[in-house]
Amino acid sequence: MKTNNLYHKLEQAIDGELLIDLASRRLYATDASIYQEMPRAVVRPKHKQDCIKIVKFANQYQIPLIPRAAGTSTAGQCVGNGMVVDVSRHQTLILSDVKDNTIRVQPGVILDDLNAFVLKKNLKFAQDISTSNRCMIGGMIGNNACGPHSLLYGTTRDHVIEIEAVLSDGSLVQFRPLEQVQLENKLKQADLEGNIYRSIYNAIENNEERIKEHYPSPKISRRNTGYALDYLADNLPWYKNGKLFNLAPFLCGSEGTLVLLTEATLKLVPIPKHKLLICVHFFDLIKSMRATVAMLPFKPAAIELLDQRILECTKDNLEQRRNRFWIQGEPRAILVIELFENERSVLKQHAQKLIQHLQEQGLGYAYPIIEGEQMKQVWALRKAGLGLLMGIRSEKKAIAVIEDTAVAVPDLPAYVSQIQKIMDNHHTQYICYGHALVGLLHLRPVLNLKNPQDKKTLLSIADQVADLVAKFKGSLSGEHGDGRVRGPYVKKMLGEEVYQLLVQIKQAFDPNNIFNPNKIITDLAIDQNLRFENIVPEKSFKTQFNWEKDLGLRAATEKCNGSGTCRKSVGQGTMCPSYMVTKEEYYSTRGRANLLRQALNSALPIEEFSSEELKKTLDLCLACKACQSECPANVDMARLKSEFLYHYYHQKGVPFKTRLMRHYALMLRLGALFPKLSNRLAKNRWLKKFLQISEQRQLPSITIASLSKPVRFDSKVTVLLLCDIFTQYHEPHIAQAAIQFLEYHGYHVMPIFLSDSPRLLISQGLLKPAKKALERIIKQCYDLCQSGMSVIGLEPSELLTLKDEAIDLVEANQREKMRILSTQAQLFEEFILQEISVGNIDKKQFSYKKQQLIVHIHCHQKSLVGIDSTIEALQQLPGTTVTALQTGCCGMAGTFGYEHYDLSMKIGELQLFPAIRQAADDAIIVATGTSCRHQIADGIAVKALHPAQIFLNSQRQTKTHQENIIQWRKIF
Repeated sequence: MKTNNLYHKLEQAIDGELLIDLASRRLYATDASIYQEMPRAVVRPKHKQDCIKIVKFANQYQIPLIPRAAGTSTAGQCVGNGMVVDVSRHQTLILSDVKDNTIRVQPGVILDDLNAFVLKKNLKFAQDISTSNRCMIGGMIGNNACGPHSLLYGTTRDHVIEIEAVLSDGSLVQFRPLEQVQLENKLKQADLEGNIYRSIYNAIENNEERIKEHYPSPKISRRNTGYALDYLADNLPWYKNGKLFNLAPFLCGSEGTLVLLTEATLKLVPIPKHKLLICVHFFDLIKSMRATVAMLPFKPAAIELLDQRILECTKDNLEQRRNRFWIQGEPRAILVIELFENERSVLKQHAQKLIQHLQEQGLGYAYPIIEGEQMKQVWALRKAGLGLLMGIRSEKKAIAVIEDTAVAVPDLPAYVSQIQKIMDNHHTQYICYGHALVGLLHLRPVLNLKNPQDKKTLLSIADQVADLVAKFKGSLSGEHGDGRVRGPYVKKMLGEEVYQLLVQIKQAFDPNNIFNPNKIITDLAIDQNLRFENIVPEKSFKTQFNWEKDLGLRAATEKCNGSGTCRKSVGQGTMCPSYMVTKEEYYSTRGRANLLRQALNSALPIEEFSSEELKKTLDLCLACKACQSECPANVDMARLKSEFLYHYYHQKGVPFKTRLMRHYALMLRLGALFPKLSNRLAKNRWLKKFLQISEQRQLPSITIASLSKPVRFDSKVTVLLLCDIFTQYHEPHIAQAAIQFLEYHGYHVMPIFLSDSPRLLISQGLLKPAKKALERIIKQCYDLCQSGMSVIGLEPSELLTLKDEAIDLVEANQREKMRILSTQAQLFEEFILQEISVGNIDKKQFSYKKQQLIVHIHCHQKSLVGIDSTIEALQQLPGTTVTALQTGCCGMAGTFGYEHYDLSMKIGELQLFPAIRQAADDAIIVATGTSCRHQIADGIAVKALHPAQIFLNSQRQTKTHQENIIQWRKIF
């Protein structure tokens, strides 16, 4: 039977989706590990009946199944030459309310979503791991996830009560606690389930002492090596004070190699009443390990290690720069200690005693205490660790191979000293961070796996560290699992006899080896199927952007390591709006980066780089730039999209609609000659249909007020006002408000009228015209900027283009001029706040107005400079209450909202529209971007104002001022 016909048979049988196209298979060829292997197909079951049919199909045709949730595995568990079973699309239901502190869920439920659901009961799922905003319960069970508080809460298996799963024969079974009689009945069953119980029971019954002897030391709470026979051996019927026999916890950490999970019943824990952080700074890594041992008697809830390399990476990431406010000096290591108490006074005393104890022993040099909302910023910085490492601009990356080792905490100083010797002997730098309280360190050697010598170094380090961990009777895997990268060492760690017990158990569950083969039980070498294996030498083709700072275009796509931050839930930030609505990997930043990277790695990169599949996935990228700051690796998908579109058009021609956008500024100038006619035409439904614009979308009207009127102009110019084409022709009243406000405060304003929109051209992939437009701006502004004049912008996307892409787009001989110009460029609110702070603008000139401002910030502004300047500037107005909406992207994104109206509105409905509807009737809505204001008007018929209008309306009015309103003059 032909392959396509074979999969068509499955597709007809299930209600979910089956994907066998090349692009979809490429999307699922990687996870967050070093591996890449093309799957045969991708299936997305809609319900448990689909899961049963999928397993039966796989068993019948001997097709391996690769279970996948969020795809954030670092050990290669989600990669394989089989059929990927993606539960993230449909298996996302919380199936019950909280009952007796338990809840039943499907495997695709995101941890943060679960915790938000149970928050009203003051409960949470105990394991708060670093990927909590996108990781799913199925993956957490597969890996036996832990998180920073595992000494207090244990691991995932300690909180899984029941599991429903499909066995390899297609039978649906429940794994739950069993009384002795129930266990005996299971052992008597003559089916596959009975054989599974007998296999496990006999393995422990006949090898109890051998298991306890060869498994990692029970002093180590993080033990994920192999299958959890040691866990079962510590409970009934072998240990009389243990828990009831239950295979549900045993399945935690089995990495999808034994069953296909469909549901799980979880135990929840109360949220601590009072907590704080102590961030202890060290000049020496080994001393931080000694301090960890010294703090054990104080029973902290968590001790997290951050090393110097990660701390350095936070300086280069806009979001994490805001989160490092508490770091003092240049520490070699920091321990973040969390304390829980029921009484606040006891908590404070606890913290002071711990600090005093460290000081008496000469451990640490700074001990800032962090409380309240600021704790979230510290944890955000810690959680960003992996992604930050992958954003390092180097061919060498922090590689996941020994990143999950765990030893007894008292052994940490000696263990880390030995690790340093191994790395020194290999002349290799490494990163060290992780859960110091439980002896688990994420050690990552920095290697270039495209380099054959570094591949040899990888193998040598892995071998030597495995021996070292065995010497300390530690666990090679503490929470990330064995997978592909540690599976080959399981036999070495547990010994031949115990390893054969694992093989027998795997065979009992899965006689035909269809469940995630070559994970845990494997003979594959760890350097097979590497992501950077058989890489085609990079073939140069002329790019329009300068990609030198990323080490080239291909390296810019390789910054994405697969950690999946772009798949986070609504309410967790702006990235990635198209994924938040579609829930499609295809429309995530990770998915797009994967497809771009694989295209550039092909033998014919320029041809693949202009493929229809790439065009399709990038078409729904809003170019919001959230990934540039929220992605820990700073992947700039907006820029990558622009580069792609340029080459796509070069190969296939520029479409008519894009050519119209090329001349949008010209159309505005012509329309301004006959504004009434132009505005009437803009409402014509046939014109909208011709332009492929939704009839529901309103085109902005052309306004020419004050553009051609005489102007009084003082020769003593002090500031330049950048008047983009949208401000000139659609919202001139905003520029007028800015000029009036600035002139009132003694500034002489020179409007600089742009003849084109660099932002629009860049977003459309029209990079050569964009380059010319930017060079015209240099001619208009550079000489004036050299004298120290500020360039003030009203439209964030236009002004910030000068500070972002412009420097890398203009010709090499213009870059320094653009750099100087960019340093003088400020948003209107940034300039106002600066001038108020130095006393050049007197706040006494503002009238008292009791007003509530609800502020939505443009995505580019949030990503590139942040929201603080706008919020703080508006807070200077007497009587004003300012609320910044945490609402992500509005959904308009320039021309995107015209081309994709329905999706645009769905994005608006995620957060922005509901937030504005909930605002008080007398609240004033403020939006910094013209697209944002347009989207709010079209979506919910609310007029939003620009900050310049707010400032002018709050200005004390005098007769002199009213008589001296300065009109514009047009400068071309």
